[in-house]
Amino acid sequence: MVEKGMFVVLEGLDGSGSSTQVALLKTALSGAGHKVHITKEPTNNIIGGLIRGQLTKDWKTGPECLQLLFAADRAHHLEREIMPAMDKGNIVVSDRYFFSTMAFGGIDIDIDWLKKINERFIVPDLTFFIKVPASECVRRISSSRFELELFEEEKKLVRVWENYEVLAGEFENVHIIDGTQSVEEVHKEIMGIVLDNFKNY
Repeated sequence: MVEKGMFVVLEGLDGSGSSTQVALLKTALSGAGHKVHITKEPTNNIIGGLIRGQLTKDWKTGPECLQLLFAADRAHHLEREIMPAMDKGNIVVSDRYFFSTMAFGGIDIDIDWLKKINERFIVPDLTFFIKVPASECVRRISSSRFELELFEEEKKLVRVWENYEVLAGEFENVHIIDGTQSVEEVHKEIMGIVLDNFKNY
């Protein structure tokens, strides 16, 4: 059992399957008797709603403004949800965190500035980057939705993944997972790493 809070983040390109893996991880950990709290970014709070409106192209602002909204949403997310859940001994599993800001935002903005506005936020105990080729991600998205969102173009996603790979070498406890495996194989690999890291708690 994890006696103190633990923070786990899953990341990847849109269409990589991170949301599916978050749900599977929650089911597996809960079934093993752990307290689990799942969440996501952007949140469903007021600031998160503004962000989603930008991503779905309902309104438009500059890239710097968008990333400042992400940072504000994240600060609120940590204060009101993530930290309280961890204080109660939960394993908090988030679908996206500040790595998305740096990977996606970094295609238009200086990534060092993005790191600066996020430097006070806690670093997850464990992070997974699910690697799926940009072309496959676009195919998956197109098969499930009528319209693509702001960053969901193959050329952009290629650059986003390049940023993810750089970040994997700059932060501790980041694991790159082959997302072209079956859903079950991806889950098994992630779960194995999570269980192995429980020995540190």
